[in-house]
Amino acid sequence: MNADFVLLDGRIATMDPAGTEVSALAAIGGRIVALGSSDAIRDHIGPATRVLNAEGRRVIPGIVDSHAHPDAYAVRLRAWTLLSPDRVRTRADVLATIHRVCSALPPGRWGAFYRLNERASGGYPTLDELDAASAGHPIFILRTDGHLGLANRAAFAACGVAPDAPDPPFGAFDRDPASGAFTGLVRETAAHVFLGAVHGADSEADIAEGMEMVQDECLRHGITSVANSLTPSKAIRAYQQMRRDGRWRMRMGIIASGRDEPLIPHLIGAGIRSGFGDEWLRLIGVEWCPDCSTSGRTAAYWGPYIGTPVPGEPVPNTGMLLYEKDDLTARATAAHKAGLQVMIEGVGDRGIDFALDVMEAALAAHPVPDHRMRVEHCCYVTPPILDRLKRGGFVDSSATGFMDELGEAYVANRGQEAMQHMWPHRSLIAAGIPAPGHSDFAVCRVNPFTAIGAMVTRRSQTGADLDIAEAVTPHQALAAYTTLGAWAQREEHEKGSLEVGKLADLAVLDTDILACDPAAIRDAQVTATVVGGTVRHGG
Repeated sequence: MNADFVLLDGRIATMDPAGTEVSALAAIGGRIVALGSSDAIRDHIGPATRVLNAEGRRVIPGIVDSHAHPDAYAVRLRAWTLLSPDRVRTRADVLATIHRVCSALPPGRWGAFYRLNERASGGYPTLDELDAASAGHPIFILRTDGHLGLANRAAFAACGVAPDAPDPPFGAFDRDPASGAFTGLVRETAAHVFLGAVHGADSEADIAEGMEMVQDECLRHGITSVANSLTPSKAIRAYQQMRRDGRWRMRMGIIASGRDEPLIPHLIGAGIRSGFGDEWLRLIGVEWCPDCSTSGRTAAYWGPYIGTPVPGEPVPNTGMLLYEKDDLTARATAAHKAGLQVMIEGVGDRGIDFALDVMEAALAAHPVPDHRMRVEHCCYVTPPILDRLKRGGFVDSSATGFMDELGEAYVANRGQEAMQHMWPHRSLIAAGIPAPGHSDFAVCRVNPFTAIGAMVTRRSQTGADLDIAEAVTPHQALAAYTTLGAWAQREEHEKGSLEVGKLADLAVLDTDILACDPAAIRDAQVTATVVGGTVRHGG
């Protein structure tokens, strides 16, 4: 039979266990049927075969980003304003952008902004500055970590938060230590008050419209599969409708959200287990988020944060947790017994220990040998935690995207010495602990190559020293975004490597990230992305 798709003249890193490299492959029905030399694979070309010539470039399996937030990013791309450091470099820039956007809004409309990095943009604006910039509109600014935000007085009023309002459970409205007045900074569940107000009007159609842009951006960066962390039911419905409408161009793993209170009990009641779905849209597992943000100084650590506290921050500050242990243990155990892969976020060492306590209790109640329970983000892996991960067979679902974009804040907030245990991929590999990498976009950028580069150089985008002792090889870094990403979702038989019978998902790069100067990895560009034998970008 002639192939539907053939790639010729590439340097294909198959990422198979033997480390095989070939120059060509052929696919039928979206799956690989042959690999070998370009001369041999030309025999599979017929009149209707789509041929892509890689022209000697490096070819890799499609990137598997195993933890991101495409649903939230979809809405923000469509209707929010980006405040990342590449757009605003000073506090004056931030305030000018807010004023420009708000001045054009209809009366009563919220101004919504995201990815503010105060360390790179002149610090947090004051409440008075926010009021002056907002042109009378309620505004909410989500910090880049997604755990903290800034609201103006009109936003507090619109949400019914009076000046003497108590802090919500597991959150805080920061207050000036001297006057007791709001500073505008809100943490964790307090931020959700304003997120709920802004997102309350989002529709499934809004998510779908934004997802068209998200898919384009992912495909432009060689990403063929994304796992949607904390997916709410509204997004699940939107994705299914997009699939029915023929608007689905990449693969999605759903990680159902523990924040959407009825969702996980409904999955359990319906008897739906992890793996439900198909190669395009599949339920991967379920997730809860009890830990927070190191760059925002809320993640739970055993030792206190260093550096200058933000006004209103507790002193000393060891971060916070967002669930009671017995409550989360009951939730996770029920899901685990029902056949749902359990994922719990842990960032600081205290947060990771909390996640492991819960998962160990679930496994004690219902032992499963190959459970693949995941600690999401799993940043500060001290030697005792590494031992617990190894002993329990847990997955370190590593937030490698933080290394590049937030590494400087990690050094500032935790100290240089802590970097020896922050995202310690060399030690994890030596211990045999699976550690897929992820971007957590839109917390960080979609582009995976900046994080892959940081794993190899152990330098952030600002040059912060993340401890070269934990550097890995380019091949090991790529495995975190291909084979390990697929394995962590129980999809290793379908994706993550380019082998006969697997999906024909791949990316052609303009830079050989496996052989170039490691500093050049972050600048790699994708010249073509193929999903199931169909060219979806470039080519």
